[in-house]
Amino acid sequence: MLKDFKPVLGTLLRFIAIYLVLLFGYQFYLNTFQPKGLDPFSRLIAGQVQHVQNACGYPTQLFNDVKGEQVWFYVKNGYSSRMVEGCNAVSVMILFLAFVFAFYKGSKTFIFALSGLIVLYIMNVLRIVGLNIVVTDFKQYDKIFHDYIFPAVIYGTVVLLWLVWIKFFALKNENT
Repeated sequence: MLKDFKPVLGTLLRFIAIYLVLLFGYQFYLNTFQPKGLDPFSRLIAGQVQHVQNACGYPTQLFNDVKGEQVWFYVKNGYSSRMVEGCNAVSVMILFLAFVFAFYKGSKTFIFALSGLIVLYIMNVLRIVGLNIVVTDFKQYDKIFHDYIFPAVIYGTVVLLWLVWIKFFALKNENT
């Protein structure tokens, strides 16, 4: 009976192992930069959000809060939001990678994983831009967008990518 579940258990164990290794690696990365404020990856995203917002007619400045480990977005005439480590979507990317590599299919796994990370990265930048626009121009909707709509966007993108991976790559019959 256990033999029937061997492939499923192997996939599940691979997922857990990859997830934990990436999670602990990311935590080590964060611990390295903790005394310096917000980590460099989150700062990179904040800078790109600033660039996109400036290009879209939302003049934006960034203000570092090293002690608070955050960067504040000053949009138009006021502070709209702040960038903290949790906004960088790395935890979502780790979950995405663990799932994709749990169903490893050779070199196409790496290509799909890299492509998926790029999509998630772009979606996350656009998500933060969208949130800043909502907070700046439609303050009455900021809570619903921050708590429900924009998380649904980023997690929905992950689920969509997983479905594409499973349907078109991982479970596709190799003989056809």
